[in-house]
Amino acid sequence: MMRVTVQPHLKSSGGCDLFAAMITMFTIGDVARRSGIATSALRFYEERGLLISERARSGHRRYPRAALRRVAFIVFAQKVGLSLEEIAAELAKLPPDRAPSGRDWEKLSATWTARIDQKIAELQRLRAGLGECIGCGCLSLDRCKLTNPQDRASSRGSGPRYWIGDRPAD
Repeated sequence: MMRVTVQPHLKSSGGCDLFAAMITMFTIGDVARRSGIATSALRFYEERGLLISERARSGHRRYPRAALRRVAFIVFAQKVGLSLEEIAAELAKLPPDRAPSGRDWEKLSATWTARIDQKIAELQRLRAGLGECIGCGCLSLDRCKLTNPQDRASSRGSGPRYWIGDRPAD
């Protein structure tokens, strides 16, 4: 019977620990599976500078473990309502070579409470508007004759004026 001995401290000629490198780097498919984000989205995020990968000799992308947290941050920030440009600016504040700490996240998200409150207020206006005129200026609904006679909402601009926060004039 042949006996195999594992030598976990083998070094490459470049001096890096191959075993550790294999453990901490993920393929694009690995990142997609672990994050729930499509590979096309990961490539898009990389093109926009939100993620960084290294290329294997084969040309395949390899992502560091910290990319998983960055992807989670991108998804969360998009749900908060940040644009990709805003997300890029926030990510630029994070260390590129390690997973962000709890303190790093705390500093970034401190200003988001007001933004979330605005989204909540917007959703409440939307819910209230489901049963009312939203001031779109269409004048096609019977209710609009009462809520928006002579298309008064249009004097405030285009679009759903009442839904975006304008109140009907008395």
